[in-house]
Amino acid sequence: MIELLVVIAIIAILAAILFPVFAQAKEAAKKTQSLSNLKQIDIAWLMYANDYDDQMLLVMTPASGGKTSWWWGMWYPATSTLKEEEGPLYPYTHGKGIQADPSFPNRLRTKVGFTGYGYNYLYLGYTKSVNYGAMAEPASTVTFATSARINNFEYPKPTLEANPYLDPPSQNYPGFQGRHNGVGNIAWADGHAKSRKPILRSGDFGFGFHAADFTPAHLGDIDDDGNFSTDELFDLN
Repeated sequence: MIELLVVIAIIAILAAILFPVFAQAKEAAKKTQSLSNLKQIDIAWLMYANDYDDQMLLVMTPASGGKTSWWWGMWYPATSTLKEEEGPLYPYTHGKGIQADPSFPNRLRTKVGFTGYGYNYLYLGYTKSVNYGAMAEPASTVTFATSARINNFEYPKPTLEANPYLDPPSQNYPGFQGRHNGVGNIAWADGHAKSRKPILRSGDFGFGFHAADFTPAHLGDIDDDGNFSTDELFDLN
């Protein structure tokens, strides 16, 4: 009996040591997959621009029949259906699953688009197309990143959900999520991708937002100079 108890105790100790290691290894694998997804999306984005005279992708374009072509798929309002295979980047990826971050739970996805990633729409393709050559430093210009948002306008309490838009710091709506143990992934306009910690805010800001709602979700900004009124990693300068 004593020997059995000793063996059980040893197994319990080993389990306590190894289970966290396994969890970290699993998350590291998801982070790597997420980085690979972003890299593929970024390359597809570059190929799209190359095929359209260096004009960068618009975040959305109205289509015939009331449809809307979003960067992540074609939305059919009549049937509330999204067809990812009809999105503008699909011809270059031939895979509709790469825009779904493996670390982002399905329950957090919005009804429009299984994304997990957000696009630097404000500077790269909002109301009019921008030429790739307008960027002064492509290697320092964000294209896509792991994203999410706090929705405090449709729910009784702030709720975390998917966000296909990546707002720059000046918009006061932090959307870069460090969901991989506090670290997020970013794709850049020259085609490279890397991991980085979001810059978390404090106090109150924006449209009635509170840092206490964003910090637990690791939602912050992509910023270099510590000044949230400037967008040095998003704009074209």
